[in-house]
Amino acid sequence: MLDNETIRDAARSLFPGGVNSPVRSFRAVDGAPRPIVRGQGAHVFDAGGTRYIDYMGAFGPLLLGHAHPAVTAAIQAAAAEGTAFGALTPGEVELGRRVVEATGLERIRFVNSGTEATMTAIRLARAATGRQLVVKFDGGYHGHSDGLLVKAGSGVATLGLSDSAGVPQAIAGLTAVLPYNDAAALGRWFAEHGPETAAIIVEPVAGNMGLVAPKRDFLDALQRLPHEHGALLIADEVITGFRLRYGLSGLLPGADIVCLGKIIGGGLPVGAFGGSAKLMSQIAPEGPVYQAGTLSGNPLVMAAGVATLDALAGGAPYRRAEELARHLENALGAAASRAGVEAAAVRVGSMLTLFFRHEPPRNYSEARESDSSKFAAFHAAMLARGVMLPPSQFETWFVSAAHTESDIDATAFAAHEAMYALAAGATP
Repeated sequence: MLDNETIRDAARSLFPGGVNSPVRSFRAVDGAPRPIVRGQGAHVFDAGGTRYIDYMGAFGPLLLGHAHPAVTAAIQAAAAEGTAFGALTPGEVELGRRVVEATGLERIRFVNSGTEATMTAIRLARAATGRQLVVKFDGGYHGHSDGLLVKAGSGVATLGLSDSAGVPQAIAGLTAVLPYNDAAALGRWFAEHGPETAAIIVEPVAGNMGLVAPKRDFLDALQRLPHEHGALLIADEVITGFRLRYGLSGLLPGADIVCLGKIIGGGLPVGAFGGSAKLMSQIAPEGPVYQAGTLSGNPLVMAAGVATLDALAGGAPYRRAEELARHLENALGAAASRAGVEAAAVRVGSMLTLFFRHEPPRNYSEARESDSSKFAAFHAAMLARGVMLPPSQFETWFVSAAHTESDIDATAFAAHEAMYALAAGATP
């Protein structure tokens, strides 16, 4: 049987950094990847046989937990009929109908990832408006397409700079980067660049700078300003869609295009985007905006998505997960306070982040003021006590309906020990 180190060594000889997605490297917490061989409910098991209470949750899709019986049964049944056809299948209709009925979107298109969804949504917005500039917010992650791998320029309302090797400045320069939660900055942008702006893309709840809750005036400005200037609003609900409640988050009801992913695929690779029938009629083959995918609408993914949404439709998993997340939020705050460690827990629904700073951040600039070295020490201490957290200060934790009160209590106890160890300057 392979152990953790053997798997890590083999991976280093095969993959850049020994992983197939950067955050899995654990470099942000000065650690080593944990090769996971199995998940069950709220727990994962590494190659050495160690069990962890899991708050990564595959970074969002597993609201029902790992290996949910209905989901795995649906995948097995679909696989027995064939894994891919390159043709329209009944499963696409079944999942599509559920998504449309739950979200109010008139037409959708299934793709294979959130990156594909946001990339195509921007292409559609540019075609619909005849404009080129797109606005995103500092710290917001919308996938790794070239035009979205940008960082803020020197001012609060400047065109973006390339944030990755291989992204030409000519492409990065078509994206403006503004501070999240700053309605005034958004207003200044549109006052100067309204006629040139095709779209705003935004997460209703920021989940990739750690969890940052939106301000009401910011949400109002997002829904008002683009439309006043002939631009479109793209709501990136890849994380929040079907996570906060059954359907969309409800925070940006004025969005023209909505991007989905994660939960609607039940843990398999998926993305989707949608909007009005009129706007979506511009997508090929009905219209001139091209998008295609060999595995889009894959029957295994559709089956997993149908089983997941059917399990969520009654609402009980949402109530369960949020109740447990509230318990965890309170426990983390109490642990930090008692140990005298400066930290702030932020929670929205069943998502949360513990920031090592004195108060919850309102934007990425404030989130970056968190003490990442303390988070790294806390992460190691929790891992040593059997709790798997996302390996970065700037990732969101996910509580599932499969967690139990015992899981939360065990996590709270581990957090108290970890906080006191931090306060004492001890190693994990």
